Amino acid sequence: MPIPIPNGQHISIEKRLLSPDFCMSSMQVMVDYYNIGYIISGDRYVITPIETYRYHKGDIALAPPLFFHRTFSDSNEPYERILIKFTPDFAKPFVDVIGENEFKNFYNSKVFHFTKNTQQKILTIFEDMLSEYQKKTCYKELILQGMLFRLFATIIEEHIPSNNIKKDSTPLTKPIIEILYYLESHYQENPTLSKIAKMANISEGHLSRLFRAQLGIPYSKYLNNLKIEHVKLFLLKTDKSITDIALSTGYCNSEYLSANFKKNTGMTPKDFRIQGKKLLY
Repeated sequence: MPIPIPNGQHISIEKRLLSPDFCMSSMQVMVDYYNIGYIISGDRYVITPIETYRYHKGDIALAPPLFFHRTFSDSNEPYERILIKFTPDFAKPFVDVIGENEFKNFYNSKVFHFTKNTQQKILTIFEDMLSEYQKKTCYKELILQGMLFRLFATIIEEHIPSNNIKKDSTPLTKPIIEILYYLESHYQENPTLSKIAKMANISEGHLSRLFRAQLGIPYSKYLNNLKIEHVKLFLLKTDKSITDIALSTGYCNSEYLSANFKKNTGMTPKDFRIQGKKLLY
């Protein structure tokens, strides 16, 4: 689950180094912010309901609000990146200048490639923004806003034309796409494979095979992963008790949630909340 933008802020920046085999445990949707990330090392494969694509070391990857996707490792290289998240209001002055359609097209490009010289130039901007973000000043967001707009301009002016970026049709079939969207809104109801199969008008056996073939895991594991990701979001974005979070995410009680959470993450919900909020604040 992506770490959300801290409450009361309009931008957040993080640098992470992940193992070569890191992949999202379920499809995820970003609700209220844009993403823009620079790939320091590693290769990623992205699945969306309409297409798949890849990005690599030296690329910039973008994702708009409500972007529904899942990423996988595409090599044996460690995955390191600097990721900037910002609210739509934060980018509004830039959007007002270039126009909403141009900004939409900019984000719909998903990936930008650059020459070696420009890669270093862009990495320097990202690193400078990370350094500025880590400062405790009352005007850092104003500075970061200007730096972000400079980053946008550099990408637009110096990227390699997008016809060099290969995109393919998604491996997700229509029944699976519809089920994934349904689960995002109804995961807390713990819908059974039988119920989902009836909704999709296909047999349980066929649905089970579709999940394994297209998502790489059984239906039950996917649903469990999805619930865990929503638990993480509640832990980071709210002050709800573990009991309340259990009720909100379809667990019968806090003890079962805690046991399942630790089994999947190696941490208790309390420890995850403490560590996560240290990163946020």
